[in-house]
This record gives sequence, structure tokens and C-alpha cells, in this order.
Amino acid sequence: MLMQPGILPPEDAESIEIPSGRCNLTQGSVLLEEVVRVRRGYSHVDNPTTATVVTTFFLGACYFQLEKHNASWFYLREAMTVAQMLEMQDESSYALGDVDGMMRRQLFWLLFSAERAYALHKHRPLTLHATIQLPYVQETSEIAAVTGLSYMVNLFRIIDDDFSSYWNKSRSGCCPNWLAQLQRQLTEALPEDMKCTDIQMADLKVTQQWLRTIVWQLATASGCLSSTSADLSMTFSYPIEIARELLSMASRIPQHCLEVHGIGLIEKLFDISCTLVDVISCVPIETASFEVEPQDYLNQLIHLISTLRGGKSRYLGLLQTKIRDTLPSVEASFSLSLMANIPNLKYESSGSSSSTPYGSPSMPIMDSLHYPTIGTKFPMSSLTGFTSTPVTMSMPPTSTITDIDPYQPHYGSPL
Repeated sequence: MLMQPGILPPEDAESIEIPSGRCNLTQGSVLLEEVVRVRRGYSHVDNPTTATVVTTFFLGACYFQLEKHNASWFYLREAMTVAQMLEMQDESSYALGDVDGMMRRQLFWLLFSAERAYALHKHRPLTLHATIQLPYVQETSEIAAVTGLSYMVNLFRIIDDDFSSYWNKSRSGCCPNWLAQLQRQLTEALPEDMKCTDIQMADLKVTQQWLRTIVWQLATASGCLSSTSADLSMTFSYPIEIARELLSMASRIPQHCLEVHGIGLIEKLFDISCTLVDVISCVPIETASFEVEPQDYLNQLIHLISTLRGGKSRYLGLLQTKIRDTLPSVEASFSLSLMANIPNLKYESSGSSSSTPYGSPSMPIMDSLHYPTIGTKFPMSSLTGFTSTPVTMSMPPTSTITDIDPYQPHYGSPL
């Protein structure tokens, strides 16, 4: 990359040393800076190609891993803008049987899903919409790749402009029936007999449960939940069911299928866990009505996060702080011994990641662990039948954009 034809290397090129061993963060930063420098040497805006979109998208992924979220969002938006310049959003621009058109179609839906995942995290407006057909299979070798991407798109198509406007608080007064319908759509978006690999299934199932949690959070903030609702998804205890289904899936899939997705999947597990903590804290629960007590589900989530690469380094400590702040009276009942030595945690990168561009980023030094909350109030009378002072339910922050999994040879699917 330092020897590109017609492009002079930087004056200090000879002094650039790419270290070996565990310092993958330094290696990646050096290469990222060089890619950006080389890219300035040609007019990629005036003469965009599909490769321009791919390069821009992966630049955004790199900056996301470095937790430079403004830069990450900028490059993701730039990738979407170039895609629109190439008319990827126009079905008439695709020729039947065109190999490049198939790649462009997959790339469009990858950007579509990535934008929605990031928009949920950062409360951003949506740009791309479902204006073209889903990818189709041209060769047998593409079946798993195309099917996995299509499943992911089916999940994120449910997050539309209406949901975005309520989530971003530009509109208010969403209807309980509409939210219940979204929950049904999320449940039905993935078939029981999924034609995909275990790695894809892990990402898809966790994303599904995370999106159900997000919709439930909106229902809570909108005052649409009821302890007497006949629809379980519209009750205060629904996150317990989400945790149950999530852990049931995780118990049937090899751990490496979860771990390959890196820190993005852990963030989703973290969001689901924090929501469960809030429910245990605020909702009167008849434990006899559950085969497994909610606290046991929380214990299992804690264990799962602690065993995934990158989970113990940061999110386990954050979850510990969340439990200490929210459930001080029952903290001792949890298996927190795993987190006993995580105060004033400092993280160091530990080797090269085998994941994809959004997998296992190095985490920043953290001198204090804290958990941002959004004060969402609901009256306890709606739960118990008695009038009392509203209780503040500390809702978890939305997750960051998630990992890209190699759903097909050329592009990954975020989430």
C-alpha cells in the first residue's frame, strides 16, 4: 500500500513500523491511516464504483472498532450516498443474471441493515428504504449466504420510518396494538427451520431477541404496557420470556458460533441483561409461575457474557455496577464472583481477532464504570392494583451497531 503507482509515500514512511504479536490495534491504525491517505489520491467521489461503496463501508467499520463513532457514522452515510449515486435503490438498475448486479443488491441490503442497527443506537434518521427485491440465489454455493442475509433483512425491515420517528421522539402516542403487531412480526420473521449455519443462526437469534427488547422499551416509555394484558409481549414481565428464549438458543449452539461475532453481540446480550435487571427490580414477580426464576436467567446471562471474548473485560463490570445500583438487596444471590476483580478496569488488546470487521474491537481504558440510564416511569398501581408513587425504571442504553458476519464471500451482514 505504501508503493501505489503515481502516489508518493509520506515523508516518514520509512519510519513506520508495524509491530507484530498482540498489538493489533497499532497495526490496524497504521493501515487505516494509510488507506485514507491513498484514497485521497484519486477522485472516488466524481467516479464512484461498487468498490468505492465497499471501501467506504469498511472504513466506517474500522472507525467503529476504534470507538470513533462520528467518523464511523460519517463513512456509513457516505457509503449510502454513493450507493444512491449508483442507483442501487432503483430496481430498474439491476439486470437479470448480472453477477455485478447480484453483488450490488447484496451490498444495498447490507447497508440497509447496518443503518438501522446504528440508527437504533444513535437515534439517527433513516435514509435507505426497502425499494428493491431481496437477493436471489444464482449458484448452490450461495444458498447459505443469501438466505442468512435475507433473514437479517426481514428482521430490520420491521424497523421502519414510523418506528424510527417514535424511537427518536419526533412523534408521540404510538398505539399498543401497533407495538404488539411489531412483536408478532419479529417473532415470525425467522422460520423455525432456518436454512443457515450455526454462526448465522447465533447472530440472527440474538438480534431478534434484541429487537424485541427494543420494541418493549418503546412500549414501556410510551405507557403501553399492562400487567393484565392477554398479549405477553405487552406485559411488564416480557423481558423474562426474551431471556428464556435467548438462553435456550445459546445452550444449543457451540460457543464459538457466538464468539465469532465479537463485541457487537456482547453489547446486545448486555442490553437484554440490563433490561432483565430493571424488570426484576421493579416488577412484582410470582416466582412460582416460572419454571426457572428470573434471577437464574440473569445468572446465566452473566455467565455467558463472562465467557465470551471481550465480555469480561468491559461489559461484565458494567453489568455488575448495574446490579449493584439497581438490586442492592439481592446482589449476594447472584454469581458475581466472576466480577470480583473488575474495579477501575483497564483493558489491553490481546491478539488478533478472528472475527470480521466489526468483531472484537479493543476497548478504551475505563477508570470508572457507570451505566447510563433513561428514567422511564410507570405507576406501580398498574402492576399491583394499589396506588403508589411512580417508580423509576432505569432502561438500558441501546446497543451500538453490531458485528459483520461473513454471510457471503464479498460482504458481511452487520448485526
